[in-house]
This record gives sequence, structure tokens and C-alpha cells, in this order.
Amino acid sequence: MLEWHQYLEILTAILVIVDPFGAIPIFISITSDETPKQRANTARIASFTLAVVLIAAALAGEPLLKLLGIRLASFQVGGGILILLLSLSMINAKVSPTKQTPEEEIEAVAKENVAVVPLAVPLLAGPAAISTVIVFAHRSDDWSAKGFVIFSVILVALLTWVLLRLSIPLSHKLGRTGINTFTRAMGMVLSAIAIEFIATGLLQLFPGLG
Repeated sequence: MLEWHQYLEILTAILVIVDPFGAIPIFISITSDETPKQRANTARIASFTLAVVLIAAALAGEPLLKLLGIRLASFQVGGGILILLLSLSMINAKVSPTKQTPEEEIEAVAKENVAVVPLAVPLLAGPAAISTVIVFAHRSDDWSAKGFVIFSVILVALLTWVLLRLSIPLSHKLGRTGINTFTRAMGMVLSAIAIEFIATGLLQLFPGLG
């Protein structure tokens, strides 16, 4: 079993990395030509896909790493670096290239169906989010960590669906400045989580560092 603060860390990390608040301006932009009904359908499909991708990563991540001959500690260090890069982009209120490149942004505007690609993957369930759930899902030998990761993913997916459904009124109420302020604050939290990932992974790889 994990400690209560570890459960809180898991939920916070998944929420911050998925960053549904930060996705609101992009969601509005790439669904600008959709009707309210179509936009609601896009939000539903994107949130469902987000949950499916991250739950699959939590369940199949470690077996896949073993198949490839990659140690979880090595993956944790690499994932921590990826998360750190994402957090730096969030602190600057920018979309990280690990989530969406400028070329993908241009292509997204022209796509007819954006719910799965690029909205769900890689914008919401990007490499950093996938790395995070894989590492957290294997924090304990029993199902306590994996079960809570799945619960957290479902909770974050539901929150994402609600926020995307309310994207227009939220955007008008908070404004871009309000959303950016929240994103910067979450970026600071995420940077601390990234450093912990890297430090823990390095200690497992090189016990002498402890």
C-alpha cells in the first residue's frame, strides 16, 4: 500500500500533465468551424480516448518495457526529463513540442475530425502523460498503485470532458491571461515532480549516489 501523500501525488501529477485547462484555447481553435453539437461530440470522444490510452499504458507499460529490455528506472529518468521539458513550456505558457509541433498545429486546423488526433493524442495523452502513468502504476508490487492510477485517469478524463464542454464560457470568463496564470502555476508543480522522477530513477540505477 502507498502512503496518502503518494496517492495525492499521483492524482496531481496526472491532472497537471494532461492539463485540460491549458487545452481549452487549442480546443476552441481547432473546433472553430464546428456546431455546438459537434464540439460536444469532439469533447466526448477526446476525453474517452484520453482515458483509454492512459489506462492501456498503465496496464501494459511495464510488460512492454521488459519485452524491449528497458529497466523501469531508466524509463523513469527519461520520462522525468520529458516531464521537465513540458513543465518549462508550461511555465512560459507555451504548448510544448512534446505535445504539439507547429506543423501539427497547422494540420490540426485543416483536419475534419480532430477528437482523437491531435486532441486526445498527443495533446492530452502525450508522451509525458504516458510515461507518468507507467511509472506510477508500478510504484508498488500490489494493485494499490495501479488501481489508483486507473481511478485518477478516469477522474481526470471526466474533468477534461466537463472543461472542454464548457470551453467557450470558461474562455470568456477567465480570459487567456487567467488560463496562462493557472498553467504557469501547474508548471511549477510539474517541475518538482519531474525532478523527483529523475532523482529516484538515478538512485535506482546508481545506488552509490545515495
